[in-house]
Amino acid sequence: MTTTAPANICCSSPRSILLPTSTLFPNRLLSTLRPSSSLHSTTTRRRRRLRISNPRCSSSASASASASPAAAPSLFGDKKELSGIHALVNSLPPPARYATSALVLAAAIAAGYGLGLRIVGTRTAALGAAAALGAAGSAAVYALNSCVPEVAAANLHNFVVGADDPLSLSNADIEAIAARFGVSKQDEVFVAELSQLYFRYLSSVLPPGDESLKGNEVDSILKLKNALGIDDPEAASMHIELGRRIFRERLETGDKDANSQQLRAFQKLIYVSTLVFGEASAFLLPWKRVFNITDAQVDLAIRANAQRLYSAKLNEIGRDLDVKQLVELKQYQLSYRLSDELAEDMFKDRIRKLAEENISVALDKLTSRASTGGAKDAIHELNKILVLNNSLLSLGKRPDASRLACGVGPVSVVGGEYGKRTGDLKLLYRAYFEDALSGGFIDESKLADMNQLKHIFGLGEQEVEDIGLGVTSKAYRRQLSQAVSSGELEAADSKAVFLQNLCDRLLLDPEKASKIHEEIYRQKLQLCIADKELSDEEVAALVRLRVMLCLHQKTVETIHAEICGSVFEKVVKDALGNGYNHGGQASVRKAAHGLRLTRESALSIASKAVRKLFMNYIKKFAEAEDHSKSVQALEELVVFNREVVTKFVADIKGESTDPKSEEPDEEEEKPETEETWESLLERLKNPSPKVLKQIQSKPVQTEITLRDDIPERQRSEIYKRYILHCLVGGNKEKKLIGVEFPKEGDMTYYSLNQIGKILGLSEKVSGDIWRTLAEQAFRQEAEKILADGQLTKPKMNLLKQAQEKTSLSPEYTQKVIEGITKSKVADAIKTAVRQGKLDIKKIRELKQSGVDVASMLPLGVREHLFRKALDEIFSSGTGEVDVQELYETIPSYLSIDPDKAKAVVHERARARLASLQIQALALLRQGNTAKLVSTLNDILACDKASPAEPFSWDVPQELSDLYATYMKSNPTLEKLNRLQFLLGINDTAAAALRGVIDRERALANEEEEFVF
Repeated sequence: MTTTAPANICCSSPRSILLPTSTLFPNRLLSTLRPSSSLHSTTTRRRRRLRISNPRCSSSASASASASPAAAPSLFGDKKELSGIHALVNSLPPPARYATSALVLAAAIAAGYGLGLRIVGTRTAALGAAAALGAAGSAAVYALNSCVPEVAAANLHNFVVGADDPLSLSNADIEAIAARFGVSKQDEVFVAELSQLYFRYLSSVLPPGDESLKGNEVDSILKLKNALGIDDPEAASMHIELGRRIFRERLETGDKDANSQQLRAFQKLIYVSTLVFGEASAFLLPWKRVFNITDAQVDLAIRANAQRLYSAKLNEIGRDLDVKQLVELKQYQLSYRLSDELAEDMFKDRIRKLAEENISVALDKLTSRASTGGAKDAIHELNKILVLNNSLLSLGKRPDASRLACGVGPVSVVGGEYGKRTGDLKLLYRAYFEDALSGGFIDESKLADMNQLKHIFGLGEQEVEDIGLGVTSKAYRRQLSQAVSSGELEAADSKAVFLQNLCDRLLLDPEKASKIHEEIYRQKLQLCIADKELSDEEVAALVRLRVMLCLHQKTVETIHAEICGSVFEKVVKDALGNGYNHGGQASVRKAAHGLRLTRESALSIASKAVRKLFMNYIKKFAEAEDHSKSVQALEELVVFNREVVTKFVADIKGESTDPKSEEPDEEEEKPETEETWESLLERLKNPSPKVLKQIQSKPVQTEITLRDDIPERQRSEIYKRYILHCLVGGNKEKKLIGVEFPKEGDMTYYSLNQIGKILGLSEKVSGDIWRTLAEQAFRQEAEKILADGQLTKPKMNLLKQAQEKTSLSPEYTQKVIEGITKSKVADAIKTAVRQGKLDIKKIRELKQSGVDVASMLPLGVREHLFRKALDEIFSSGTGEVDVQELYETIPSYLSIDPDKAKAVVHERARARLASLQIQALALLRQGNTAKLVSTLNDILACDKASPAEPFSWDVPQELSDLYATYMKSNPTLEKLNRLQFLLGINDTAAAALRGVIDRERALANEEEEFVF
């Protein structure tokens, strides 16, 4: 089975995981990517750069590599040949090498000592020669021992190269090589060789380019790593070095596809390295720091490769799932470090694809004409899906379900190829439903399967209900037809029980079955009335069918009204369209009886046709531009209703409109032939009084009106327009002054009454419209008569004549007259206020005349008038004040609150007193006696309205002069005493002043007598 990686794992460009090269590798970092020039580093660090001389990881180098790359002869390179001192060291075991080294050193020292003693002859020279040759021997011994690590590394290399399978190596073998030469595994040269061998294996085990991981790479790498005994830091540096090499090749490659392959290789390296080092990978593998990539890019690389590996494992499973497979999948998921969410989605996607394969085969079988099995083969494929679904459901309910692969649960094709092809899924569901009903009933097990199939397909409740209704209705019709044909239904003791059992077997809702019964009855009725008439045999057959189908009488009547009504409506339209002549009248009577319609049904059907004709007349009236045509349209409507519709309704109801006791009209000659509609209109255009009386005495139908066809407001407007047409004609701007309204008995009055009934207006509504226009006409006439606001006897006679013209009742006319007069008076009052001519005297006169001034003036104006009246009273100069008038009478005229009026009186009186005191003293000094006396009277008036305290003044003599002056005017004793109190003059001073004034008067009288 071929393996297909998920679409989200493939990398279409380098940008899908890693950043661009310029971002990942700046210029300062490129120099660090070059390998070292020699095997031995001059530094003393253990973790150092190594020069890797093996072939690069490319498609040519490892395309033929298998899971165990031991078969490749060039994996670790060729064996290293030893020569010279290296061969000597390789042949000597460590004890022999140490003994030889000691022997060489001793021989050199002895030879030097002997040579110096022999040539020079002195002990000092012999010691010097021994030291010199000993140093040379030491150098030789050092050279011999210093190449031991290199020889050990070469032996390690040759040992690994010679191994049949690198994975068969063990750590004991490596330890043995190190022990043979007496070197430590931590030696730099030995560690370098171990790192080089690990690097070569790592670069060869990772698949190149777009080739996916096989899943055993991590185990192989770990096994070799443990066998070599290489430490994690050294191994991690090899992973980083391999990453540098991959990116170096990426920089050297200009091909877009090759660049993408290198990026994929780097992703695989990140993923494998993360699994090799586990939790320590975050510390040992500094991907972000070295390669300038983000955590998200590292996570994406890990996730993408984990998904590829898990997808390969998922593709190996089929429809026969068992616990072992699902447990292994869970283990693979954990080992691949794939999240539960992604694993669940991938498992469901795999199961969905398996189901889609069955769906595709089922559709081909069901829709293919060449297929012999057809629906059966399609059902077989759907059963496979149900088996798979049941298996997953049972596995998901296990107690140890957490050990199983994530996503074990019900099958669903939602979100896949068929997620949007609901039409195909509905077709398959319908086929399965029909197969379930093939035996005449639905088994309980089939119900459970259909419910599962509904959830698998992701169908909604309404969709499933519609499919089920269609299938069960078809089966119900088929079985019902068989029961009727065989007579089984008619012979049943209880038809209702028989039908209910049939519904129960098919799981059909009885209400849906009733709809089917109605449809069957409807089809039967349509066949019976093909000749526009129901015979007695057909009526009996319909009754028999109704009884068998258990249809209610009301339901049957509704069906008859709908089907027979459409036929009757056509007959009615034809009859009325021809003027309802004798032929039309006969056809209506025949259809009403032959179709077996009830009186109510026939009248309801006829009403629709008549109302349409009524609306045509109304439309003519509304659209006519000429006044005469507008009036003519409604007059024709009245005639049509009286002469045609009334007779038509009477025929339907089985009544006669011919008055039996009516004597023939001698003035009218009955036509020998049938009268046309045009001639009828012309004859009734200007009827004689006798004909008019006959017209008004004829009964007119009122069952059919336009009440439900036109809103009441619009009907009222039509009625009003018709009245205005009758009153003023086509002149819309003409006023109703002098217009005489129609009287009862007139043809116009009769037409208006009939129009109101046809429009469906109640007597109250039509009466209100009539009265409104009459009031308008009377008001216009009354305003003209009462232009000056004076109501005289001649004007009353004119108003009475206007009342007779409009036929208004006296109470309405009286209201209009009062309204006009009040309006005129109100205008006059407002004008007087603006001109300042309205005073309290005129207000009193208006009040006595019955004029309510308060209702005509706002409160602010009335309060202003009240203050003005107070100022006039307090400035009259008489000193006379009626307190009751100030506090009650005047406020009542102006509708001012008494308490508020009293407060205003006190306020104005006190303010006036202060100014009058100063004014009186000024007039005293001026010697203006007349005005002084008047001012003192005003002071007394203010005091009477609001009692004051005695005055205080710096010059008491002036107060005495005021008192003396006022005493000379001969006031009443009450006023004189009140002024004495206000001026603060005691009785002694008042008596003295009175004596002085009396002497002056006596002297004046004597002088007058003397002069006389």
